[in-house]
Amino acid sequence: MISRPIRTVSLTLLLVTGGAVRAEAQSSYEYLQSFSQVLNYVRTNYPDSVAYPELVRAAIDGVLKSLDPHSYYMTREEYARRREVERGELGITGLYFEVVEGRPTVLGILDGSPAARARIQPGDRLLAIDDTSAAGLDAERLHLKLAGDRGTRVRLRFARGTLLEPETLQVTLRRESIPLRGVTVTAMADSITGFVRLSEFTASVGDELEQALRTLKGRGMKRVVLDLRGDGGGRISGAIDVAGLFLRRGTVVFKVKTRHTRDDQVVATQRDGAWLDLPLIVLIDDRSASASEALAGSLQDNDRALIVGRRSFGKALMQQPFVLETGDVIYLTIGRILTPSGRFIQRRYAGIEVEQYYSFRGTSGTAGDTAQVIPTHNGRPMRGGGGIAPDLDLPGPARLPVWFSVAADSTYDTAVADSVARTLAGTPAAWERWLTDSVAWSQALLPPFLARTRAGLRAAALPDSAQAARMARILAHRVAEVRWGSEAGLTFALRNDPDLRVALATFPRLPALLAPPRP
Repeated sequence: MISRPIRTVSLTLLLVTGGAVRAEAQSSYEYLQSFSQVLNYVRTNYPDSVAYPELVRAAIDGVLKSLDPHSYYMTREEYARRREVERGELGITGLYFEVVEGRPTVLGILDGSPAARARIQPGDRLLAIDDTSAAGLDAERLHLKLAGDRGTRVRLRFARGTLLEPETLQVTLRRESIPLRGVTVTAMADSITGFVRLSEFTASVGDELEQALRTLKGRGMKRVVLDLRGDGGGRISGAIDVAGLFLRRGTVVFKVKTRHTRDDQVVATQRDGAWLDLPLIVLIDDRSASASEALAGSLQDNDRALIVGRRSFGKALMQQPFVLETGDVIYLTIGRILTPSGRFIQRRYAGIEVEQYYSFRGTSGTAGDTAQVIPTHNGRPMRGGGGIAPDLDLPGPARLPVWFSVAADSTYDTAVADSVARTLAGTPAAWERWLTDSVAWSQALLPPFLARTRAGLRAAALPDSAQAARMARILAHRVAEVRWGSEAGLTFALRNDPDLRVALATFPRLPALLAPPRP
């Protein structure tokens, strides 16, 4: 009866003391042997039954997690399911997650997806999937778990607000097949300004953007806003293709620093871009990550575009898949991406938990990261570390309370907006008035919406001024779509986008803002 405790204590002492039974350091082989013994002790002595594959999976996850936040492992079954999702064979909800302080947290939402229509917001914390706890699931496995047959439904429960006093939200989403496109919006923001939104860096994003720009040129475009807000990245080759449209041949797009100097890379354009002289402003926010950041940093360092918005996520590691003999796959970080001038984009992750790392997105790096000033091609001073800092820093949107999303899930928003839409004339004059009359939106939409919400949810529903303005804008956008059509809805969204309005007002000063500093 006492042999097992004695054996356990002996093993614990051996591990904690780092092999203090012997004076010399253990070899790599001995460490692997110790690891194998630990697995066997757990498998044969742990009071609950533990499957060997589960132990190995946990060990591999732990190894990769100890390296950096973005290396990960997939079984062959998970990899096959991921391929099904990428090919559009399975329906998805449009949600992308990160893990913040151990909690699956919404990072991004696809435009036009079921999640977007349900008013789920970045920062919402997933609690349960069909009454099963979501705790312990990493972002990749969570994404696969939410995928399923097209048309099937999944019930999700979220928390929003502070950890001490959270509000909960439950929605039911219908899985849909959403085409994987790089360019999701192509429009004219005004008579001379084109607007293009990149939602993901796909293999074809360069060609998609080229076609979008040609289309907009035919509509009178003389300058363009490229929207990377919420773009979590994708193929780094896509960022190279997009940069190549705006830069001259031989211009450095980014650099890759690897373990061995011989493997370092300098990635440059191969030919002159077709849009070298097109005035360009790029919008970013704290959900712009990876390839988005590489592109923004490249255009900023080469003084080719002005970056407007909020500091980006701070992820610029290059992963490469390695297929194991079993068919399982590890995505291993093999290098760090630097801007053309040599700025690190990646935030530091050494010495902190993965969950803490994600919670710091959109924040500046450590003092050591940002101390060095590195000039752009024109000599404009920039600092590295902690993502890409915009040239013009703008405040973020007001965060909506959870009761707004609950009301949206109960269709209170559409009921009120559709009712108001039916009272409006369908004339061009009525449309022009609605387009910018925020006082009319608020007076016509907010009182009935709030009254319906209070009666239906028995909630106080007392938004502050910033929240009220954003709610009115969301409801007014719905009115525009219902009364005057989808094109009118897009025009309304662009005309009333606060970040875009700043960008449009900044274009006249663009040459001066990108010029070399005066001595």
